[in-house]
Amino acid sequence: MLSKKDFLAVADCSREEILALLKRSAEIKKGMPGKGPALPLQGRFVGLLFEKPSTRTRVSFEVAVRQMGGDTIFLSRRDIQMGRGEPIRDTARVLSRYLDALVVRTFGHHIVEELAEWSSIPVINGLTDLHHPCQVLADLFTLQEAGLDVTAIRAAWIGDGNNMANSWIEAARALGFSLALACPEGYEPAVDFNSDRITLSRNPKEVVRGADVISTDVWASMGQEDEAAVRAKAFAHYRVDGDLLAHAPERVFVLHCLPAHRGEEITDEVMESRHSLIWDQAENRLHVQKAILEMLMSHGPVDRP
Repeated sequence: MLSKKDFLAVADCSREEILALLKRSAEIKKGMPGKGPALPLQGRFVGLLFEKPSTRTRVSFEVAVRQMGGDTIFLSRRDIQMGRGEPIRDTARVLSRYLDALVVRTFGHHIVEELAEWSSIPVINGLTDLHHPCQVLADLFTLQEAGLDVTAIRAAWIGDGNNMANSWIEAARALGFSLALACPEGYEPAVDFNSDRITLSRNPKEVVRGADVISTDVWASMGQEDEAAVRAKAFAHYRVDGDLLAHAPERVFVLHCLPAHRGEEITDEVMESRHSLIWDQAENRLHVQKAILEMLMSHGPVDRP
């Protein structure tokens, strides 16, 4: 099972757990009840500790928790003592006395790791600069829903070797599918991708040949705004547009975790095309996160120390 019932990275889950989460996400989306109570989070409180702005992560987690019978408390860094220098370990131990789980959206991955280390409640990574595991599970569910076998897909990643690329790599290693990444020199993923089923290229047209799905993300993520001009030059040939899709199979799907800078990493033409699963992908954050919450919090109330 998950280490300490936390979910900080895709690698925290085994192949069997990932497939079980995807199966349960499909059941939840269809309205099929689980084995436990109808409202598994009844009387439970989930904290949302966010240091980065959010649309999809915040709304999907808030709706998920409330539809499952629980309630949320939103915590921004400027509103709590962490923003004034309180040690992370102190914040973690105190929040564990009040809450039943904590979702964190922050910059450094070490922050969620330290919160998890010192918390007695489940900690979920809503996004860090290193990993975005909830999003990639939603991506896989979206592809499965579209009829693909996610253990045998040929996936292509175009653009920055960022948190999304890192989580795609971990998913490929866990499930055994093929992943080809096209990243400019100096913008490679930060996790180990040494595998005969994971390749890195400088040529986007090369990696989309034979692909079942093409994924991309913004060229400059939050916190990298001062690099935007330099990155725009480095990524100029890494745009997902009609010309790139012409080198991919006719049936290829396209994903983008949003928000998108239309006309930069992806064009309007592609986002609004029949290849796009982007809006299903965004919706499916809700269903996957319900499955994650259900799994992590299915062992009864937390015993307060």
